Amino acid sequence: MSSTYLYGANVHANGIRQHYLRFSDSAETSRQPLVLIPGITSPAITWRFVAERLGQHFDTYVLDVRGRGLSSTGPDLAYDTDTCANDVIAFIDALGLSNVILAGHSMGARFALRAMSRGAKGIDKLVLIDPPVSGPGRREYPSKLPWYVDSIRDCTRGADIETMRHYCPTWSDEQLRLRAEWLHTCFEPAIVQAFEEFHSVDIHQDFPAIKVPTLLMCAGKGGVIQDEDRAEIRALLPTVRISTAEQAGHMIPWDDFDGFFAAFEDFLGSEL
Repeated sequence: MSSTYLYGANVHANGIRQHYLRFSDSAETSRQPLVLIPGITSPAITWRFVAERLGQHFDTYVLDVRGRGLSSTGPDLAYDTDTCANDVIAFIDALGLSNVILAGHSMGARFALRAMSRGAKGIDKLVLIDPPVSGPGRREYPSKLPWYVDSIRDCTRGADIETMRHYCPTWSDEQLRLRAEWLHTCFEPAIVQAFEEFHSVDIHQDFPAIKVPTLLMCAGKGGVIQDEDRAEIRALLPTVRISTAEQAGHMIPWDDFDGFFAAFEDFLGSEL
């Protein structure tokens, strides 16, 4: 399979530098755009192995969320859910994209959902990949903050793949090497705030505002979205389509690459 990676670039949107990677089979593509928002400690480059395949079917853009990768970072920026959702809206607008498939994993799914409820324009479909459904008075998110903070600090000092294997024992050497290389770009206060807002910000209020076809993709393992969560979300958004990658934990494509694409079923109108 030939690479679909086109380039990495920056755009000024919502007052910051937003860095992204673009994947497509042609720079002059007429394919439908797909914008992917990664999770809490996943710079865009770590999703390359997924985006390469998406780029065979869509004009794919993978965003470095602020405080991660090569996007703007540092103590002078805000990192709250609403600001990050506004980044998504501004990114799509700045690139002049329309008829967009907006997809997000974990934290990125929360930002994508909030962007929709805050008026994102030009969205054709929404894909929410195993978003944390914790919030005030709700079940805690299964992962614990020290797992993130300790691994970032290890990589800031300089970590090898064996150090990373302690945190992600099932990942391949290639995946571990990439995480060891890029995790230090995750600004710790941004990660702490995102994690804390998994528990202080309730995204369920955003579901009734969604007017586009929506897929909720759940991991079969890991306990992020359980049966009662599926039922509640379906009650809030009766049109939602729900699929499950049965053999995967929260990091779905890392755990079951083919199962991840199979879980899209025919939602995107293309055989992935």
